[in-house]
Amino acid sequence: MKLLVGLGNPGAKYAHNRHNIGFMAMDRIASDHGFSAWRNKFQGQIAEGRIGSNRITLLKPQTFMNKSGQSVGEAMRYLKLEPADVIVFHDEIDLAPGKVRLKSGGGHAGHNGLRSIHDHIGADYGRVRMGVGHPGHKDAVPGYVLRDFPKADADWLDDELRGVSDGIAHLVAGDGGKFLNAIALRVAPARSSTSTPKPKAAPRPPESPVDTRSAMQKLVDRFK
Repeated sequence: MKLLVGLGNPGAKYAHNRHNIGFMAMDRIASDHGFSAWRNKFQGQIAEGRIGSNRITLLKPQTFMNKSGQSVGEAMRYLKLEPADVIVFHDEIDLAPGKVRLKSGGGHAGHNGLRSIHDHIGADYGRVRMGVGHPGHKDAVPGYVLRDFPKADADWLDDELRGVSDGIAHLVAGDGGKFLNAIALRVAPARSSTSTPKPKAAPRPPESPVDTRSAMQKLVDRFK
């Protein structure tokens, strides 16, 4: 059994915020892998299913971000799991948009959702850090993460979420490298070997040699 947690804030007002990328990841996984309908439990919304040989519970805490740990702790205890069985998906301002990294243990780096989870279950859980970029100044961070993704981000965001779904079986099986590779193949796909190569420029015709004969010599040669 694994508990996958997506962080975000509940309600339509926040649905497309950068802070809600964790919720978006849970929705994509549930949709692509045939999970149950979402229902209310553990102060959140859960969906249940299987990925490979693993039973999976997806959780979207509905406590608001800074109390996420209440929901995660309740779910973990009820399901009789250890922190190592929990993987949290969250926005990461210290990574560029489209970049994803994995982490286990360590600090919360000031992220309010992670801070709350630390308080309730400790630090020894897995994390999927999903880059949303940095506004440039720490004072601008709260407003930045609570704004919607701009339309210009739609393509890479969709590719990243599809990649997360593509690779999730590898992640729950413990192969983080293959999980990240599945995302990379979506976000930055390799160029196809069957793609039409660019046409080569036509070779330039050879230049005519410069005629250095005098006018008299040209006249003589003409009547030879």
